[in-house]
Amino acid sequence: MKPRREQTAAGGIEARPRLAQAVLLLVSVLLAWLVAGSAAGHLTDNNIADALVRWTGSAHAARGACTLIAIDEETLSGHGGMRGLRSILAGILETVAPHHPAVVAIDLTLADAGDPSEDDRLARAMAALPAVVLAAEIRSTGDTWELPAPVFANAVSAIGHVHAAPDPMDSVCRAIPLEKAVDRRRFWALSLEAYRLWRDEPYILETPESLLVGGVEIPASRASSRLLQIRYLPPGGQASSGINRISGTQLLSKAASYPVPEKAVLFVGVTAPSAARDRLMTPFSYGRTMQGVEIHANAFDTLASRRFYHTIPSAMGFLFSLAIAALTGAAFLFRRSRHTYSFAAIPLTASFAAPPVGYLNDFLIPSTLIILSALLPFLTLAAHRYWFVTRRLRLAERETENYRDAIHYVTHEMRTPLTAIQGSSELISRYSLSADKQKQIAGMIHNESKRLGRLIQVFLDVERLSAGQMQLRDDVFAASSLVATCTERARPLAQNKQIALEAETLCNDGDLLRGDRELLEHALYNLITNAIKYSGSGSTVRIRCERRGGETALTVTDEGMGMNEEEQRAVFRKFYRTAAAERSNEKGSGVGLAIVDQIVSAHSGRVALKSEPNVGSEFTITLPAAQESGAET
Repeated sequence: MKPRREQTAAGGIEARPRLAQAVLLLVSVLLAWLVAGSAAGHLTDNNIADALVRWTGSAHAARGACTLIAIDEETLSGHGGMRGLRSILAGILETVAPHHPAVVAIDLTLADAGDPSEDDRLARAMAALPAVVLAAEIRSTGDTWELPAPVFANAVSAIGHVHAAPDPMDSVCRAIPLEKAVDRRRFWALSLEAYRLWRDEPYILETPESLLVGGVEIPASRASSRLLQIRYLPPGGQASSGINRISGTQLLSKAASYPVPEKAVLFVGVTAPSAARDRLMTPFSYGRTMQGVEIHANAFDTLASRRFYHTIPSAMGFLFSLAIAALTGAAFLFRRSRHTYSFAAIPLTASFAAPPVGYLNDFLIPSTLIILSALLPFLTLAAHRYWFVTRRLRLAERETENYRDAIHYVTHEMRTPLTAIQGSSELISRYSLSADKQKQIAGMIHNESKRLGRLIQVFLDVERLSAGQMQLRDDVFAASSLVATCTERARPLAQNKQIALEAETLCNDGDLLRGDRELLEHALYNLITNAIKYSGSGSTVRIRCERRGGETALTVTDEGMGMNEEEQRAVFRKFYRTAAAERSNEKGSGVGLAIVDQIVSAHSGRVALKSEPNVGSEFTITLPAAQESGAET
């Protein structure tokens, strides 16, 4: 029969903290996923993304691909205000026409009919340009389109919607939908139509995951409502972004030469704070808002640069987070050295590096998910390791102290029989003693030698059992005979203290035990002598044997000093003694119950304890019952 302690010494003791670490790792990952999927996680992702935008800038391959002609406050105040808007727009288009712009995108709906002469002039100015895109938008009711008046719609090349997609959590516009559909009509975004015309493409091809304009694939999936992540140009001076900008006043006054090259793409719109309705925050806002026409100009610049952000699919993000968490957990679960934290820091560092590295390579990584999947397991497992190591250190310190006390006790106990042996042997060697006296002294030497041997054997046994080195004999014997043997052996000790010793055997001769009888006798005898040692005169110690299904229970009950809950949890540790035991002046090493626990565990049994201070204690050894064949009595 192999001792259970031997089977679990290498695995079970280590398995418990590892199991706790595995559970903590799983809980940390689930918590990381929960936080990443919450509103707080979404806002954190946004803030990290905005910080990366501001940190890296926007290294476009085609910077300044378009120019914004701003109808600003100065333009409106100098040319009749909003009432003169169509005349202002017509004047701007007439001014730029001789320079042959490739595309003019106008962020004005022009849905209502105005002064016929002004409308006619504006329509002619539109028709005179190579390609014009006019704006359409969904009305506030959300069920129909507000479209340009027919006089303007017939004069332009395309109509595009001017809607943006500000984040509902923080109202920052990081993307625009490239398509909008309502009332069975669909329009592409103003910037996308301008890009199509600039590329001289007749149509836009669609796939579930992208849009194709000529040979350029735009990552805008149908599942994401065809959202395009915008690469905003960093702001220059007092502007909201780095898009080239010309004031409408500058063109209309002709005070300066036309600063835009031939074949340019122009975006025209109202930027005056008093008139612009669509003013949105962007990653580069720094407290300043941006008008819709400038947002679409940045979206066009993104398309022209052909550098698009690619969003990591959710499944891939979760797999990445699992890999990061697994690497962090592996460092703590399988590394038992001072380098553990160094190994765990590798995936942690990788999680912090992943968002900026991904961003520099045009991939948007779920930052909160990845970082928390490494950070939370790292902090949790590091805290657990610190707690566990500290706890083990304190336990080791207590055991060392108890061991030191036990050594003092042992040396003291050894000194008594050694002194008796030395004194007796000296008497025999120095004096001529009678035969009876020599026989008496020889018996004393023999008894003290046996006592010394037993003391040494106790310490050897506990160490051999702890190391799983003790071989168990395979005896089969009656449980009642074990109880009777131990009771009779302990009876003289009980009588010396005037303690009644009662044995109640409910087991019959067929209730057998299997194992090392000598060790099991030692275990039961230890419980009985402990009960006698720590009980007062006139009390009773009861030993009970009974069959419980497929098990046999051996119970020792006393009326002694008892123990509190904390002492009950620690009483089976080597060299541990209760405070009451220390005060009782009863000699003890604190290893007896540890040996009992080791012996019972080696026989696949268990020891249970019920105790109450100043009332008494009840120890129960429960062992598997054996078959009747081969019984030894």
